Amino acid sequence: MSTQSQNHQVVFHVRRYDPDHDAAPAWKDYRVPVPPGMTVLDGLHYIKEHFDGTLAWRFSCRMGVCGSCAMLINGMARLACNTQILDVSRTALTIAPLPNYEIIKDLVPDLAPMFAHHASMKPWLIREDRDEILNPTGEYKQTREELEQYIQFTNCIKCGACLAACPTVATDPTYPGPMALAQAYRFCVDSRDGGLEERRDALDTPHGLYRCHYAGECSRVCPKGVDPARAIQLMKRNLVFSYLKLVRRREPSQLLTGPVPGAERRSEIPAPPPFTVEGAGDEA
Repeated sequence: MSTQSQNHQVVFHVRRYDPDHDAAPAWKDYRVPVPPGMTVLDGLHYIKEHFDGTLAWRFSCRMGVCGSCAMLINGMARLACNTQILDVSRTALTIAPLPNYEIIKDLVPDLAPMFAHHASMKPWLIREDRDEILNPTGEYKQTREELEQYIQFTNCIKCGACLAACPTVATDPTYPGPMALAQAYRFCVDSRDGGLEERRDALDTPHGLYRCHYAGECSRVCPKGVDPARAIQLMKRNLVFSYLKLVRRREPSQLLTGPVPGAERRSEIPAPPPFTVEGAGDEA
C-alpha cells in the first residue's frame, strides 16, 4: 500500500480573492493527502505545487517565530505553521485571511495599519539620556522582580491574530488594537522607561485604550500566551492612578555603577550594530 493511500484526505475550503481582478471573494476546494504531523502551512504548499500555483499567502520562518502565516483556520485565528491539520479536523478545513484587515490577495492581509498603530505607541525606551541609548556605555539596573512585570509581553510576534479576534477592531478601525496597546504597557511598566507622559496622547483618546471592553478574545487566540487583554486592563489602571496622582512618579532606573552581587560581568560591552533603517535612531 502506498504512503499516499494511507493518508487522510482532507478537503481545504480556501477563500480566494484578488482585488485587482475579482469582483468578490470565492471559495475553492482542494483535496489534500494528510500524513500525521502535516501542518496547515504544509497543506497550502501542497496545493500550490499540485493544484494552483497562483494561491497566495504570507510565511517565513515555519517555526512560530515570525508571525507571518497567521490566518483564519476553521474560524479561529492561528499560525498555519504551528497548526497540525489532524489536530483541527480529519475531514475538512476552512481557510480564510484574518478578518478586520483589507486583503492584498487570497490569504494575505494588509498589516500596515496594525504596524502604524504600533509605531504610534512609541514602542521603545524613552529616556532623557538619549546619548546613552544610542551609544551605550553600560547596562541599566533592573531587578528580577522588575523584569517579571513586563517580560511576558515581550513575547509578542506581531502576527495580528489578536486584532482579527477583537470585536472592537471589527467596529472601529481607528482603535489601535490589542497588540499596540499591550506593547505600550510593556514599555510603560519597564523600570528603565520614563515615557508614560509621551504615550498618553496615543493611549487616552476617544478611540483609544478605554474602547476595550474586555472581551478577552485577543488573549484566547494569541499563539504566544502574551495575554494582551490583561496588559490593556493593567494599562487602564496605571493611567487612572497617574491622572489621580495616586502613585508617585517613577524615575527610570540608572546605569549600574558596580558589579552585581553573584553575577559575572563582561569586561566590556561591544558596540551595538548600526540601525537597519537609516534614521531609525532619531526617535529613540
